[in-house]
Amino acid sequence: MEAPPPDALRWLALGDSYTIGEGVAEGGRWPALLAGLLAADGFPVGPPRIIATTGWTTDELSTAMDLAEPLGRWELVSLLIGVNNQYRGRSVADYRGEFQALLKRALALAGDRPDRVLVLSIPDWGVTAFATAQGRDATQIADEIDQYNAAAADLCARHGVAFVDITPLSRERGGDVAMLVDDGLHPSQAMYALWAEAAFPVVAQMLGARPDANREVVPDAETGGITPR
Repeated sequence: MEAPPPDALRWLALGDSYTIGEGVAEGGRWPALLAGLLAADGFPVGPPRIIATTGWTTDELSTAMDLAEPLGRWELVSLLIGVNNQYRGRSVADYRGEFQALLKRALALAGDRPDRVLVLSIPDWGVTAFATAQGRDATQIADEIDQYNAAAADLCARHGVAFVDITPLSRERGGDVAMLVDDGLHPSQAMYALWAEAAFPVVAQMLGARPDANREVVPDAETGGITPR
């Protein structure tokens, strides 16, 4: 692997299976794909440091961060967490409190700069083959995830943090076979490419980028990667 340039931006990615990329190669995770887009746009970005594990809830992520201290300071911190809280039937009120604590930690890790913190919404797993096979109520899952995301979006707005809503993408495409890994639940690289594409203009603006307005950034249907045009 080629070493990042000495001035590479340092990125800390916090989350669960959606950040660690359960079932995909390391380069197919959405943080890695987004880092590639940013680098192609003139921003040297080092490989994101990831603190995430499949199955983690908000409190479990917080504990893992405690164990990883000292974490230092980062030019970019991303946070995507909460689906396992919903899956385990935890209350939105509990999620809100624990998410707010994580958001404050993310802000501190970014040097108290809200413009260097990025939050992605929780995708809707109710549309997946796994949920169908388990006989899950897709409407109930959607309603609960909407409540979780509303809480997260509100807290982000209060703290001036960018919130990228990738939930509609998960609902539109998340049931497609090509958008899932073999377990029928977790996103494939092709889906992560869509998330990276959605987050790219937001993060580019956060970092001061001026993306070429004439350049089209499209997912590669064959590889699941992203091709700048």
